[in-house]
Amino acid sequence: MRWALVKVSLAVTAMVVVAFAVPLGLVIREMARDRAFSNAEREAAAVAPALSITTDREELERVVASAASDAGMAVHIPASGAGPGTGSGADSGAGTGGATDIGRQRATDADIAAVREMGRASTAEVGGGSTLLQPVALSSGEIAVVEVYVPESEVTNGVGTAWAVLAAVGAALIVGSVAVADRLGVRMVQPARRLVEGAHELGEGKLGARVPVEGPDELRRAAVAFNSMADQVVQLLANERELAADLSHRLRTPLTVLRLNTASLGDGPAAEQTRAAVEQLEREVDTIIRTARDAKPQTAAAGPGAGCDAAEVVRERMGFWSALAEDEGRKWRVAGADRPVRIPVARTDLAASLDALLGNVFRHTAEGTAFAVDLHNGEDAVIVLVSDAGPGIPDPEAAMARGRGSGTDGSTGLGLDIVRRLAESTGGDVRIGSSVLGGTEVRIWIQLDGRTAPVRRGHRGAVRRRRQSRPAATINRSRSLP
Repeated sequence: MRWALVKVSLAVTAMVVVAFAVPLGLVIREMARDRAFSNAEREAAAVAPALSITTDREELERVVASAASDAGMAVHIPASGAGPGTGSGADSGAGTGGATDIGRQRATDADIAAVREMGRASTAEVGGGSTLLQPVALSSGEIAVVEVYVPESEVTNGVGTAWAVLAAVGAALIVGSVAVADRLGVRMVQPARRLVEGAHELGEGKLGARVPVEGPDELRRAAVAFNSMADQVVQLLANERELAADLSHRLRTPLTVLRLNTASLGDGPAAEQTRAAVEQLEREVDTIIRTARDAKPQTAAAGPGAGCDAAEVVRERMGFWSALAEDEGRKWRVAGADRPVRIPVARTDLAASLDALLGNVFRHTAEGTAFAVDLHNGEDAVIVLVSDAGPGIPDPEAAMARGRGSGTDGSTGLGLDIVRRLAESTGGDVRIGSSVLGGTEVRIWIQLDGRTAPVRRGHRGAVRRRRQSRPAATINRSRSLP
């Protein structure tokens, strides 16, 4: 917008300057020409009274010498009007029919004769300039012609300077208009730029981003609307957190009853597992309430050294789910979790993502279906693979969409959305494909340096090759698949 205003101002000002400067320059040239010939007419008029009184050569020479500013005047007297002392001697110029010429003749005889016949002044072009031919009536009734030479330097005297001044004024006007247009453009562009920056900051999650109300009326109204929208977004998020906290708080009463009932189950592995599950559920509900009540959204990780040990989290969650797998006759495997693997993700977020994926395995596959969790540590990324030997997912895109559960199996699609947001918070992604076990494989790509993960085609095959080439001693924990 700024450069557009500058270009428009430059074009308009240039057209105006040309429209006025060119005619004014031509007028100045004509004025200089008229001034030069007006001076020539005054010099010729100074000789006319003397010619009307006498035609004596000596007298006329004195008059011409006193009237002319230089040697540019000549007097042409016809032969019949020549007085004493006139003739066609050696000092006389080339006259017509024995005429007397005083001074240097520059005009042609034809031009002089034409002026005598017409009886009015005329100009003629000669070498180096022009001549003014002024007819004067003598006492004898004859017509003498006074010739005044006007050099080209007098015709153009001051024209170049005037044109230079006009060009300088025009250039100054153009530069001034461009500068003013640029300042006006800055006043319009800066509020628009701040509005764009505020929109980007709000899109990045900086809920405190606001735009100063300044600039033209349109941009001021846009800034007011943006600030109102940002306030509304903050209020909606606050309402959502309050709603999540309230809904989570309502779960405490049935959880308390459930915890009391588990006390009457007695001893045994099943009772211990049930009590552990209830305690874990209570902790998760408390975490949800505290997070929802927090006015500042929590991030996955911040600063160097933040995050967790993915291998430790995988071992911990598999220790929890392995007991249920043993009850259902499921065979399972963990690979790559024998060494520490640091990732820029909060421990609770990774645990929630693993629980969501493993919970889907137990919920959507039949009892006895095998599953596996593989952890691959690379230079710039960490890959977590959760695979099973179930029937697979017919529509992975629909499964990745938030809230697109089938409605018949109790699925809401939120579990995969939790996993997706975890990966995207680091610049990674999530993909669903077929596993080597014959069922579904969910790949979580966690970027270590925060860069956006590039699109990798055929990457799952490369993961499988690395997994197959890993020694068996490093991928088996306490149980393995046949």
